[in-house]
Amino acid sequence: WLGLKKIYSITQQGNYLLRIELQDWRGNRRHIEYSFSLGGPSTNFTLQLSRMSGSIPNALPEHARLRFSTADRATAGGSSCPQSHPGGWWHSECEETNLNGNYVTPRSRGRLDRGKGLYWKPKKGRYYLLKSTKIMIHPTDLKSFD
Repeated sequence: WLGLKKIYSITQQGNYLLRIELQDWRGNRRHIEYSFSLGGPSTNFTLQLSRMSGSIPNALPEHARLRFSTADRATAGGSSCPQSHPGGWWHSECEETNLNGNYVTPRSRGRLDRGKGLYWKPKKGRYYLLKSTKIMIHPTDLKSFD
């Protein structure tokens, strides 16, 4: 994890895309990309997303202002997500996704303690129980790196 202050500093240099890559316990790999903006420390690193493309249904609200929260620093509105779902994240609802949870392996019958582990849950869809995640950013204008 690079850190929110560093990511914010990088994104202030231009327009960036957010790419999330997910791998489930069966080895399936999927991804989703968003155009995004990230606010600074004074906004609790508010994240705004707009879905661009991907091979997995969206599980994060678009165009909403999501504040980063942790167990010791809850978001406005009294969300209890960080207490019940470990790891800091941009929660809107506790059930949609948590890519910074604990690393928890499935039980013998393929069940996982969803609230503690890594998962992706679209509004109208199934849980994707995750073995690994990658969260990356890259400039929208790659020509500037020639």
